[in-house]
Amino acid sequence: MDSCSRIYGFLTCIIQTLLLSSASLEPFDLLYHNGVQEFYNGDYAKAVHFMERALDTFSEVRRTRIRCRLKCREHHAFEGFATEKVFEVILHRANCLNNCIEGRIGLQSVHKVSEDVIQEFNRRIPYNYLQLAYRKLGKLDKAASAAHTYFQANPEHVEMSEHLEQYKVQKGVKEEHFIDRESRPHQRAFFAAVKLYDQENYEESALLFEEALAEYFRADEECRALCEGPQIFEEQDHVLYKYSLYELISDHYTQVLHCEHECVRDLATRPSRLSPMENYLPLHYDYLQFAYFQAGKYEEALECALTYLLFHQGEEFMTENVEYYKEELGHDGQPRQEAEKYLRRHKQELELLVIGSRNLGVNYTEGSYWRSSGGREDANRIPSGTDGWMDYVPISAKKNTTVLDMQEQLEGGSLLFENVRLTMNSLSLNGSQRVVLDDVISEEECAELRHLAHGVSVAGDGYKGKMSPHTPNEKFEGATVLKTFKYGYEGRVPLKSARLFYDVSEKARRIVESYFRLNSTLHFSYTHLVCRTAITGQQEQRNDLSHPIHADNCLLDPEAHECWKEPPAYTYRDYSALLYLNGDFEGGEFIFTEMDAKTITASVKPRCGRLVGFSSGGENPHGVRAVTRGQRCAVAIWFTLDPLYRELERLQADDVLQALDEQHRQQHINPKDEL
Repeated sequence: MDSCSRIYGFLTCIIQTLLLSSASLEPFDLLYHNGVQEFYNGDYAKAVHFMERALDTFSEVRRTRIRCRLKCREHHAFEGFATEKVFEVILHRANCLNNCIEGRIGLQSVHKVSEDVIQEFNRRIPYNYLQLAYRKLGKLDKAASAAHTYFQANPEHVEMSEHLEQYKVQKGVKEEHFIDRESRPHQRAFFAAVKLYDQENYEESALLFEEALAEYFRADEECRALCEGPQIFEEQDHVLYKYSLYELISDHYTQVLHCEHECVRDLATRPSRLSPMENYLPLHYDYLQFAYFQAGKYEEALECALTYLLFHQGEEFMTENVEYYKEELGHDGQPRQEAEKYLRRHKQELELLVIGSRNLGVNYTEGSYWRSSGGREDANRIPSGTDGWMDYVPISAKKNTTVLDMQEQLEGGSLLFENVRLTMNSLSLNGSQRVVLDDVISEEECAELRHLAHGVSVAGDGYKGKMSPHTPNEKFEGATVLKTFKYGYEGRVPLKSARLFYDVSEKARRIVESYFRLNSTLHFSYTHLVCRTAITGQQEQRNDLSHPIHADNCLLDPEAHECWKEPPAYTYRDYSALLYLNGDFEGGEFIFTEMDAKTITASVKPRCGRLVGFSSGGENPHGVRAVTRGQRCAVAIWFTLDPLYRELERLQADDVLQALDEQHRQQHINPKDEL
């Protein structure tokens, strides 16, 4: 029996090898696996070889499927609604697809790639291996390209951000090496066009916007072609499926329709983001109409303005622009047929989805992918165009922003405590919802909290034990309120110092809530006693920050001037505060920047008792300059307006404090009072 099994296994391997060798492409997951193995074996040249081949094959598989589906769709088109003809076309198209795909990729039944591997490619994980391998081989230009490609889809990856900063100062690495190897043509052209537009280079930007539109509609066709693959039927077991043939086909077709409808969202979404860029496709026509106006091409400007109105009927600023162009030209115009056809198909999909959703139990309504960008009214009736980046903030940044959408934009409320002084407000800090206050706590209280930090803080606390989570040139230590109470109860630190930490953070909460005139209660989201210490011998020629530029409740994307309010960001945080405990160190200034994470709008030097408070969204990107000598300590606090996200350790600390107060009260009861 064992002998037969060995023979059977041997023959199976031979058959699979022969079948795989007949295919033109090797399976990309096997190439990827080999690349990972060689990387950990230390053979970086082979690791690069396999990784590059895996990436090429992954892309070729996608291109092949698109080409084959488009070709077979064209050769075997549906005509009319004759049932017999429909099934005949389906059979011929299926046969066409099998022959086309297997002729280039190989027999799909021989090798099926797991969903986990596909997700790793979609997350660009192979580029992380590539940048490390290229760096080991001394090919820094290619390492920079791989690192940049990976970072575009993983902007929250701190270590990769540090690698990129290191590559920028390496000899032989140039700006043109920082390219996104996986950039989508329609988005690449669009962003390049916007940059030219912002530089008032209107004629060249118009050419790129036209290229972006052509690439968009091409990408739309490809996205729809990919939707014709296998579908996932949630909560349905199709092995035991008991519906009729037509209901089964209806379910499958509805899934495909839903996928095709989502192409609108997919094409407007940047790598790794969950939310699309709002108003993405219509913005092309908005930019174009104004660029053509500036270039003196009124015919084209009118055409694009009318096309924009197909998406936003009756939009006031664009309607005025249309009237201006018609008056200047002396005649009317027509919107572009490409957009009319696109919207007509979009409307038909929605109507069919409403019908098909009855089988799936899903309600479909038209999503808000296209919203008004908002124009400028000019006294001279000059046509208005978009101001650029900030006119298409992400949907999530508008719908989910608790602070900016649900709270009045007011500040300057009472500081509550007599000694607290207002030092800088939003106006002097060149932003919104920002404040600097002094004398929040005394020198004695600062000294006591610093002493507490030295007694309870642990390297990497709050950051999964990483001693240097933000920069390798500094040691990071921290402690929570609950931990300080625990140490105090055990007698390892003075209990009154732990109580001071608790009381000081509560004082900061009350001040921030009052100063920004909030109508709702601020709750603690996280409270941290933190110290950053410059590591001796690692401070020369530093070009990094103590804490990179970021926003507290969204993922900052400096290149796109966007901040995506989605995981892994702490989207529920609404306000932030930093209470400094000392200033006797070098560097360490707190800085606010523009959305580009480069242009500094305000800088604040820490000192004992100084508090910086601000709203936590993309309106307030911030960071910390390098601490080059000494130790910088502060109480860092994040607040939420949603009680569901209250800090668990804070609630536990409340219970501990209540128990301690009760114990203290019992110890001081006069025996006569008990009678």
